Amino acid sequence: MTRTGAERLDELFDVIEQGIPEGYKAEVVEGAIHAVPQRDSHWQITLLILRAVDAGFGRATLVMSDVRIDFPGFLNGFCPDVAKLRDDAEPDRDGRWRHQDVEFIAEVVSPGTGLNDHGPKKGAYAAAEVPVYLIADPYAGRCHICTRPKNGEYRTESKADFGDKVDLTHTPLGLTIDTAKFPRDRK
Repeated sequence: MTRTGAERLDELFDVIEQGIPEGYKAEVVEGAIHAVPQRDSHWQITLLILRAVDAGFGRATLVMSDVRIDFPGFLNGFCPDVAKLRDDAEPDRDGRWRHQDVEFIAEVVSPGTGLNDHGPKKGAYAAAEVPVYLIADPYAGRCHICTRPKNGEYRTESKADFGDKVDLTHTPLGLTIDTAKFPRDRK
């Protein structure tokens, strides 16, 4: 009997639950487990983005942090730093959120994850047609904004330095994220 991709991802997440120490974030990118320690700056940026989404949409909005969502591609079980879902989204029969319901993703770069955030995860989010993907990089002090997914890639990409306002009012998200308090970090 051949296992499905979801079953294989379940097995990998079982390994994560049994073997990844507390204080680490772990996810599966293209079939490989990636685990990184959580840093203060990482959480502060995540929290500021969550607050901006909350301010723009209200507390009743479906927004997740570090919750597994399976994305297109080979064994992609990501735990986005921030994922905003459609208001009518419901978990599937296994209790997981569906990538088809994701309206916005924000990832905060950690040492060792930048290549994933700018590479396979970006491609998977575009293939899933996530309308807005924000990458916040506390090492470069810059945000990358990816919009208009089509045929597995984002057609529009822009950058904003920490301290600038990230204007997403022209996107389906329709809000602005102030990065003035985003902390910088050193590797």
